Order: sequence, then structure tokens, then C-alpha cells
Amino acid sequence: MRVEYKREDLGIGVRGKCLGKYAKGTNLVLLDDRVAQAFPNADAVNEALLGLLALAEKAKPAGPKPRKRGT
Repeated sequence: MRVEYKREDLGIGVRGKCLGKYAKGTNLVLLDDRVAQAFPNADAVNEALLGLLALAEKAKPAGPKPRKRGT
């Protein structure tokens, strides 16, 4: 802790305050440094990922390939 901060300035901590939220899980992910540098904020990451999902949806095959019948 930095010298300019005093323990008494931080107030009283509450044990287990965020335990319920933590137990439910989180949607936070750690980005590779190169990815973090490429996108300035969460909106940019979301836009790129949503674009990728839309592209993947378009690239899905329409259905199963028809079987070739023997001659």
C-alpha cells in the first residue's frame, strides 16, 4: 500500500461481501496482450466478436450433404 494511504482511511471491510456474486461465476476473460492492444475498449471487442459470429453463421452449410448413390 502506498505511503499516502492510511489503513483507517479505507473504512471497515466486510468479510464475504461479494461471495454470492463470486459463487455464481463471472463472464470476465483475460485477453492476450496483443488482442488487448488491438482493441481500445470492450465495445470494440464485442463488435469484432459479433461480426465473427455473423460470418460463421453465414458460412454454415445449409444441411447435410446428399449421399452419392452407387452405380
